Amino acid sequence: MTRSTTLFLLAVLALTASLPAQAALDATQVRALAAEDSSDKVVAIRQLTQTADPDALRVLKAMSEDNLYLAGERAVIIDGERAFDAASGEAIKMPASPESVTVNNRIRGELAGALAALKLFDAERDVRFASAQKLQSKVSADMAPLLARALEKESDGEIRALLTLAHAQASLGNADPAVRLGAVRALAETTSPAIKAVLLPLTEKAGEPDDRVRYEAIAAVKSIDGRLALAENAGRIFSGLSLGSILLLAALGLAITYGVMGVINMAHGELLMIGAYSTYAVQTLFRNYFPEAIDWYLPAAIPVAFFVAAAVGVLMERTVIRWLYGRTLETLLATWGISLVLIQAARVLFGAQNVEVANPSWMSGGIELLPNLMLPWNRIVIVGFALFVLLLVWGLMNKTRLGMFVRAVTQNRAMAGCVGVPTARIDTLAFALGAGIAGLGGVALSQISNVGPDMGQGYIVDSFMVVVLGGVGQLAGTVWAALGLGIVSKLLEGWVGAVIAKIAVLVFIIVFIQKRPQGIFALKGRFVDN
Repeated sequence: MTRSTTLFLLAVLALTASLPAQAALDATQVRALAAEDSSDKVVAIRQLTQTADPDALRVLKAMSEDNLYLAGERAVIIDGERAFDAASGEAIKMPASPESVTVNNRIRGELAGALAALKLFDAERDVRFASAQKLQSKVSADMAPLLARALEKESDGEIRALLTLAHAQASLGNADPAVRLGAVRALAETTSPAIKAVLLPLTEKAGEPDDRVRYEAIAAVKSIDGRLALAENAGRIFSGLSLGSILLLAALGLAITYGVMGVINMAHGELLMIGAYSTYAVQTLFRNYFPEAIDWYLPAAIPVAFFVAAAVGVLMERTVIRWLYGRTLETLLATWGISLVLIQAARVLFGAQNVEVANPSWMSGGIELLPNLMLPWNRIVIVGFALFVLLLVWGLMNKTRLGMFVRAVTQNRAMAGCVGVPTARIDTLAFALGAGIAGLGGVALSQISNVGPDMGQGYIVDSFMVVVLGGVGQLAGTVWAALGLGIVSKLLEGWVGAVIAKIAVLVFIIVFIQKRPQGIFALKGRFVDN
């Protein structure tokens, strides 16, 4: 070892020896956690929190877990068969008769906030982020200095934004009006009902004596109200889109059958129910035989629901509806009777009570755009699924031989039959297609609604309204009518209630059909021209 290396090591050792060792917690302060009065305990908790010491986190965590005891005049932590001095953390002999420290609901709430504040200094980013989120609803004026220190050390932008809000809330209790004014201005930029609730007391003279701060709080509450209302309307529009997607899937099949055969199928809602129960059956099959793949039962249920509903549609068309073409009233009564038979069959097979169809894990949760605006994954998937089905139906109707035959029969059945189109077979295939699409609607509906024998009854009237409003046989009209009715219904429900909204929509459709009987999009062809 060279002489220079030796001198360097000696210098390092001397510097290390000169550094002060990390002091243990103040034993008197820790002992105060076992005070008789809850207010004294709260003061002790807040004083320990201000130290931002990892040992404070250790002691307060033990207290929250009911592991803090009093042995004579010393606070101790007992973990199973081991005992530790609470202030120093050193292992000690198990006390003879330790007294447990009482922790009531008030103290537990204080401990929760203190632990969250101390975790702001954790090395793990996820721990700090979770702590900052928790402090959005549990922050006191005493935490302002600690939050300022955490904000100074924090480099993560997302966590800094949360800490800024928490620090602003804590600063509302500051004695300096200028500090409170700055805190109110910072909170005014949020879109959170919780922040609005914090600011509301400051809008009254009793809650805020300073006029400037009070007026700023009033302006902040109005600003937050505006953004909350905007977010609520955005949520209603999205709910309307998801409702419109269900109506679209229900009405697509009805538009095909009504357009081709002119049949008013009152059992169309029960085809939705068949699709939903098919989904339930596939889910049960996966739970019993493929539990490890339960998250994939929904994709497997899609073809099953389509073909089961299509098979029921073919059976209906071949046995009943085929003999009633051109007799509208008889067809309506017959299909209504079929709907009652299908409802009773569902009760016999599955029971009268609703059955549970759970969302797969990949459809759980949602995207939080704002504190009061969450877009659930199940509804996002339903909107995407409806658009996918619409694309397939459009391709089938416009790019295939079957679609050409269906369009021909829709426009002029007699002429189509004269040029060789097998109209009877097209009727059956069209009815099967329409019933299958309704079954797909049942798959989507099972993810957001209860599955029961009567579930289809609430959609049959809306489906007919969509078809009539959009124009018979017009896919574009069906799309616009379904999405438009869904969005308008949800917006009106938020303003006037569900019943008035339903009446208003029905009145609008009646007036619209009086002025434009052909619907939004008129069907062009010989049938219309005549």
